[in-house]
Amino acid sequence: MKTLDNPLYYLDNFRHALDWIGERYADLLDAEETAFVAGFPALAQPAQALLVRMVMRKGPLFLSAKLRYDEIGCPHAAAAPLAERGWVDPAPLLTADDLFALLGRPELERVFAGMPGARGMRKPEWRDAVRAAAPDARRFEEWHPQSPDRVYALTAGRLCDRLRLFYFGNLHQDWSEFVISELGILRYETVPFPPESRGFQCRADIDDYLALYRCRERFDAGEAVDDLVPEVLSVVPGNDWIARRRGRLLADLAYTLEQHEQYQDALALYRQAAAPGARLRSVRVLEKLGRHGEAHALAAAAAAAPEDEAERQAVQRCLPRLARRLGLAPPALARTAPVERIDLALPRPADGTPVEFLVRDHLSAPATPVFYVENTLLNGLFGLLCWPAIFAAVPGAFFHPFQAAPADLHATDFRARRSDLFDACLARLADGSHADAIRATWRDKHGLQSPFVAWDHLDETLLDLALDCIPPAHLRATFERLLADIKSNRSGFPDLVCFDPARRGYRMIEVKGPGDRLQDNQLRFIDHCARHGMPVAVCHVAWAEDA
Repeated sequence: MKTLDNPLYYLDNFRHALDWIGERYADLLDAEETAFVAGFPALAQPAQALLVRMVMRKGPLFLSAKLRYDEIGCPHAAAAPLAERGWVDPAPLLTADDLFALLGRPELERVFAGMPGARGMRKPEWRDAVRAAAPDARRFEEWHPQSPDRVYALTAGRLCDRLRLFYFGNLHQDWSEFVISELGILRYETVPFPPESRGFQCRADIDDYLALYRCRERFDAGEAVDDLVPEVLSVVPGNDWIARRRGRLLADLAYTLEQHEQYQDALALYRQAAAPGARLRSVRVLEKLGRHGEAHALAAAAAAAPEDEAERQAVQRCLPRLARRLGLAPPALARTAPVERIDLALPRPADGTPVEFLVRDHLSAPATPVFYVENTLLNGLFGLLCWPAIFAAVPGAFFHPFQAAPADLHATDFRARRSDLFDACLARLADGSHADAIRATWRDKHGLQSPFVAWDHLDETLLDLALDCIPPAHLRATFERLLADIKSNRSGFPDLVCFDPARRGYRMIEVKGPGDRLQDNQLRFIDHCARHGMPVAVCHVAWAEDA
C-alpha cells in the first residue's frame, strides 16, 4: 500500500477539485461560490491548509489546541485571513452544549467551577444541569477567560458542501475519496470527461438536488411527513436522475403515510411518485380503502405491462384475491416449472459454520467441485464481458474520477443509451470470443471498482471453470435479464455452483436451512432458469440430530 509523503496532500487535492469545478461549472456558480473559487488561491498557504483541514474534519466548531499542524504553524495566524473573508468566525457564540462537545471533563470542571457540580453525575446529566443554570450563549473567552485557547467556527461549511456536490455529483462522497485512491485502497476506471458529461447542466439542477437532499435529511431525522410533502412537491426537476431521487423520496413519504393509515394521502403521493414499486403500493392502498374495483383495474394494467419481474410476480398474487372479492372469474395462473429438490440431513455445526458452506463441502468432489458464489459469479461474468459498455463516457454517466459505477446504472434507459456497445459485447457470446474477452478484462482491470465484479470472489480457477462449463446461451439469457432491470435482478442467484468439467456441465444450487424458504427474487431467478433450460436445484437441509 502506498503512503502519503506530502504533508499537504489534502490541500493539493482540494486545489485540484477547485480547478476542476472552475473548468467545468464556472457558468453555474453563484456569486459566493465564484468568489470562493477565485479567492482561495490568493490566500497564504497556511490559511488554505487550515481551511481545508477544518472542511475535512467534523465541525463546525474547533478548539485552537486541536488545530495545530506542523505544516500549518500557528492556527491563529492562519485563521486571520479566513476570518477577514467570512469563511471562519473567530469568536462564535457558544452554548453549554457546545462546550461539552468541545472540552474534556477536567477542562469543563474549570469552566463550570461555580455551577452545579459534576461529582456523582454522568456527563449527559451534568450537561443538562449546566444548561439549565446557564442557558445563554457566550463567547469562549467569556466562558473560560483563563484559557489560552480560542474557538473557531467554520462558516464556509455549507458553501464547501455545495462545491463538493459540484465535484462528486452527490453528497455521500467526501474529500477522503482522494486519500483512499492515493493510498491504493480503492482504484477506479479511467473515464474521459467531455464537457457534456457533467452531472449538472443548469443552476436549477443544483438547487433541486440540495432542496431534495435537505428534505431527505429531515425525513430521516423523523420530521413530520405532512410538513415535508409540500416542499418535495414544489421541486420539479428538469434533470432525469434528480427526478428519480424525487420519486424515491415521494414513495418513501407515501409509505410512511400508509403505515400511519393515512391511506388517501398515501395514495395521492404514490400516484405522483413515478418510482419503482409505487404502482403496486397503490394497489395495496386501494385494497385497504375497500376500493377493490379500482385496485383490480390497476393490477390488471400492471399485469398487462409490468414495470419489472417483481411487479409481475406481485400482481399475479393479488389478482386472484381481488377477483374473488369482486365475484369475477379467477385469472389463469402461469404454471411454475418443477424444480429439482435435494434433501440432506447434516450434523448441526458447533462452530456456527453457515449452512451454505456445509452443503458446499458435503457435495464437493475432485471431479465435480462446488463453489459458494451467490450473487458474485454471474454478475462478475457480466461485468467483465460488458466492461466497455458499462464504463462508456455517456453524457450524464460519469462526473468525476471516483465513480465505481455510472450514475444512471438503475435508470430504465441504461441499456438503450448504450445499445450499440452492449450489443457488441453480447455478440461475443455468439461467436465464441467471450471467454478470451472476459479473461483479458479480468487481467487488465483487476482490482478496479466495479458495480458487478467482486474481485475477491472471482479467481482464475473459478473463472476458467465457469467459462468452460456454462453455455454461452445461458450467459446470454441471464445477462439480458440483468440488463432489463439491474436493480432487482442483480440479486437472487443461487448460493452454490457445481461444475462437471469432464462433461462441460454445471448446476446451480440454492441452499435452504431448517425453517428457511425461497425469497421472491430467488423464485424469479428459478423461473428464469426453467424457461431457459438452465440447471438449478434447491437443497433443503435438516439437522441430523433433529431427525
